Amino acid sequence: MKMVPVLLGWYLYELTGSKLALGILGLSEVLPAIILSLPAGVKVDSSPKRTLILRCLILYIIIMIVLYLVTSTEFIPTTHSYSKEYLIYFLVGITGIVRAYMSPAFSAIIAQLVPPKSLVQAASVNSMSWLIAAIIGPTIAGFMIGFLETSASFLVITAFLITSYIIFMNITEKGVSYDKGKTRTWHSMLEGVRFVRDQKALLGAMGLDMFAVLFGGAIALLPVFAKDILNVGPQEFGLLMSATYLGNFMAILYLTRYPLQNRQGYKLIYSIAGFGVCILIFAVSRFFWLSFAALLVSGLFDGVSVIIRGTIFQLLVPDHMRGRVSSVSSIFVNSSNELGQFESGVTASLFGTVPSVIFGGCMTLIITGIAWMKIPALKKLEY
Repeated sequence: MKMVPVLLGWYLYELTGSKLALGILGLSEVLPAIILSLPAGVKVDSSPKRTLILRCLILYIIIMIVLYLVTSTEFIPTTHSYSKEYLIYFLVGITGIVRAYMSPAFSAIIAQLVPPKSLVQAASVNSMSWLIAAIIGPTIAGFMIGFLETSASFLVITAFLITSYIIFMNITEKGVSYDKGKTRTWHSMLEGVRFVRDQKALLGAMGLDMFAVLFGGAIALLPVFAKDILNVGPQEFGLLMSATYLGNFMAILYLTRYPLQNRQGYKLIYSIAGFGVCILIFAVSRFFWLSFAALLVSGLFDGVSVIIRGTIFQLLVPDHMRGRVSSVSSIFVNSSNELGQFESGVTASLFGTVPSVIFGGCMTLIITGIAWMKIPALKKLEY
């Protein structure tokens, strides 16, 4: 699914020429994802994860087929640009609904596939698998934009999703008993919120990452940087989209082999500060490879944060609450990407592309400083 933001971001910016449209694209997905996060977590904890994931994959397949129809000039002419734009927002909103269930189900199913002693390693392998897709996906999407029509690219994604569905049908999860009557109550839905609130280190790590990505994310404006500032084509745009994830992968691969031994809380704060510095370098760069390197190194720093958060989650969260806590985590961490996309689109429309990214990088550094002074539990984090 990491191919989709590349295709839609490039397509929408060519269609509308609007930076704000890129921000609205992220907002369209994140609003339903946030609204449904808590009830989705309850649903995940009271349902077979495999079945839920398979249903979500079916919905994704349907959405990709509809996106093919919407972006195809044979079905909707380019003269109906407003119709295409709003239909895309609507379809992306539906993907936000699906993501609200899919994301916590994927996080929760890991504990049902491996023994407890292998959870930390399994979490790292899962993160690396996701990142491989995040690296390869945007790169392939960039080349598809150059050599195929955007609409045809959605048919390629549909084929990938069908393959994923077939593979996932052969996965077997261990049986877990649930009290469905209890896990469907409002009280139970809030248990995930209370659990995160009481785990100060987990709450601090989630909050710090959320604000760092909210203000420091430059991904939303990459179509603008690629076309108007760096003057490169869709292939280079795809490489820029994959750079951060490549850095994530390199960091996680290294830390899986050589785990962080102590003072993980300090290292988390340092890594977020490094992320902010890289965003500032990216903002002022006028050379493609310097921009690529800045995003790559930002991914290295972010990878440290991913490992620490993932390890805390696997070690602290009991199995029967993984879906609900993962949903709370998605509000803090995953949704901050799209909220950051909206923030970037709005500030770029008001103040300009480069100033908006500089502002985001500075805010990341300020928030890191506040976390250093105001969240002692995070500095003391060690496992």
